[in-house]
Amino acid sequence: MLDMLKKGGPARADTMAESLGISAMAVRQHLKTLAEQEMVSEQQMAATKGRPAKLWALTEQSNKAFPDGHQELAVSLIDCMRDTFGPDGLARIIEARAEQQKMIYKTRLQNAGEDLESRVAALAAAREAEGYMAELQQDAEGNLLLVENHCPICSAASACRSLCARELEVFQSVLGPDISVERTDHILAGARRCAYRISARP
Repeated sequence: MLDMLKKGGPARADTMAESLGISAMAVRQHLKTLAEQEMVSEQQMAATKGRPAKLWALTEQSNKAFPDGHQELAVSLIDCMRDTFGPDGLARIIEARAEQQKMIYKTRLQNAGEDLESRVAALAAAREAEGYMAELQQDAEGNLLLVENHCPICSAASACRSLCARELEVFQSVLGPDISVERTDHILAGARRCAYRISARP
């Protein structure tokens, strides 16, 4: 059904039912489920006679249900930058990205409390917004843990390990020299998540 809307554009439920060879009620039930998942939305289209026609259309959220070449593109761009600018040129680009991240995170932390837990929570919220499924936890010793259950740049990081190294430096810079940041779990090393132990330096 999503494929039909993707290829043909917005359509009426009864039109879709006819094309699929199933009942209009079955189509409407499925569309209702998709609407609850924010994959489709209902639109009103003016009709020449009678009531406005109800059309179903894909939402931006539905793009996640279709093939996505972002990972392949990211890896290809990294390879092209390395071939074109050399290792030093690629390193400068990664460094520029790290500086950009620092500015973004420092801005987010400006509205956080002064205590370490509030600052790490704000950093976790920033990473969560970027798709890292980040959360703040504590280890058995009471140290703060910034846990990232997903890596949206995993393919790119596999092709360019300095991306991960720079992220660790970014966290250290954002939280300050009086704070220790240690990576305890690493997805690229085979762990199921990335985790960082964060504590005040003695």
